[in-house]
Amino acid sequence: MSIEREDVEKIARLAKLKVSGVVIEQTTQELSNILGFIDQLQAVDTQNIEPMAHPTDATQKLRADVVTESDNRASFQAIAPASEDGLYLVPKVIE
Repeated sequence: MSIEREDVEKIARLAKLKVSGVVIEQTTQELSNILGFIDQLQAVDTQNIEPMAHPTDATQKLRADVVTESDNRASFQAIAPASEDGLYLVPKVIE
Protein backbone atom coordinates (compact mmCIF):
# COMPACT_ATOMS: atom_id res chain seq x y z
CA MET A 1 0.00 0.00 0.00
CA SER A 2 1.29 3.44 -0.78
CA ILE A 3 0.00 6.90 -0.25
CA GLU A 4 -0.20 9.53 -2.95
CA ARG A 5 0.64 13.21 -2.84
CA GLU A 6 -3.06 14.04 -3.19
CA ASP A 7 -3.79 12.00 -0.05
CA VAL A 8 -1.25 13.98 1.97
CA GLU A 9 -2.60 17.25 0.62
CA LYS A 10 -6.12 16.19 1.58
CA ILE A 11 -5.03 15.17 5.07
CA ALA A 12 -3.19 18.48 5.52
CA ARG A 13 -6.25 20.39 4.33
CA LEU A 14 -8.54 18.46 6.69
CA ALA A 15 -6.13 19.09 9.56
CA LYS A 16 -6.00 22.75 8.55
CA LEU A 17 -2.22 22.56 8.16
CA LYS A 18 -0.34 24.72 5.70
CA VAL A 19 2.33 22.46 4.24
CA SER A 20 4.87 23.41 1.56
CA GLY A 21 5.46 21.30 -1.55
CA VAL A 22 8.80 19.94 -0.33
CA VAL A 23 7.31 18.87 2.98
CA ILE A 24 4.42 17.21 1.18
CA GLU A 25 6.86 15.17 -0.90
CA GLN A 26 8.86 14.16 2.19
CA THR A 27 5.72 13.32 4.13
CA THR A 28 4.33 11.29 1.24
CA GLN A 29 7.55 9.26 1.10
CA GLU A 30 7.69 8.76 4.88
CA LEU A 31 4.04 7.68 5.09
CA SER A 32 4.55 5.29 2.17
CA ASN A 33 7.54 3.79 3.99
CA ILE A 34 5.48 3.39 7.16
CA LEU A 35 2.63 1.74 5.26
CA GLY A 36 5.14 -0.53 3.52
CA PHE A 37 6.51 -1.57 6.89
CA ILE A 38 2.98 -2.26 8.11
CA ASP A 39 2.41 -4.43 5.03
CA GLN A 40 5.56 -6.38 5.91
CA LEU A 41 4.33 -6.89 9.47
CA GLN A 42 0.92 -8.02 8.29
CA ALA A 43 2.52 -10.55 5.94
CA VAL A 44 4.09 -12.43 8.86
CA ASP A 45 2.32 -15.66 9.77
CA THR A 46 1.28 -15.34 13.43
CA GLN A 47 -1.17 -18.23 13.37
CA ASN A 48 0.51 -20.30 16.13
CA ILE A 49 2.05 -17.46 18.14
CA GLU A 50 0.50 -16.67 21.50
CA PRO A 51 -0.10 -12.94 22.09
CA MET A 52 2.20 -11.32 24.65
CA ALA A 53 1.41 -8.69 27.24
CA HIS A 54 5.02 -7.51 27.24
CA PRO A 55 7.88 -8.16 24.79
CA THR A 56 10.20 -9.34 27.55
CA ASP A 57 9.68 -11.65 30.49
CA ALA A 58 10.26 -8.79 32.92
CA THR A 59 8.18 -8.78 36.06
CA GLN A 60 7.39 -5.80 38.20
CA LYS A 61 9.09 -5.79 41.55
CA LEU A 62 6.60 -5.08 44.30
CA ARG A 63 7.39 -4.01 47.83
CA ALA A 64 5.84 -5.69 50.81
CA ASP A 65 2.49 -4.20 51.79
CA VAL A 66 3.58 -3.10 55.24
CA VAL A 67 2.56 -0.01 57.19
CA THR A 68 5.64 2.16 57.62
CA GLU A 69 4.10 5.32 59.06
CA SER A 70 3.17 5.59 62.71
CA ASP A 71 -0.22 6.84 63.91
CA ASN A 72 0.23 10.50 64.91
CA ARG A 73 -3.45 11.35 65.08
CA ALA A 74 -3.49 12.18 68.77
CA SER A 75 -0.43 14.44 68.56
CA PHE A 76 -1.84 16.28 65.50
CA GLN A 77 -5.20 16.81 67.17
CA ALA A 78 -3.47 18.04 70.31
CA ILE A 79 -2.06 21.02 68.37
CA ALA A 80 -5.25 21.63 66.30
CA PRO A 81 -7.24 24.80 67.12
CA ALA A 82 -10.36 22.71 67.82
CA SER A 83 -11.24 19.02 67.73
CA GLU A 84 -13.92 16.81 69.15
CA ASP A 85 -14.45 13.03 69.12
CA GLY A 86 -11.44 12.57 66.83
CA LEU A 87 -12.64 15.15 64.27
CA TYR A 88 -11.21 18.56 63.43
CA LEU A 89 -13.66 21.40 64.02
CA VAL A 90 -13.64 24.26 61.51
CA PRO A 91 -15.60 27.52 61.39
CA LYS A 92 -18.89 27.44 59.52
CA VAL A 93 -18.38 29.02 56.08
CA ILE A 94 -21.80 28.43 54.50
CA GLU A 95 -24.88 30.02 56.01
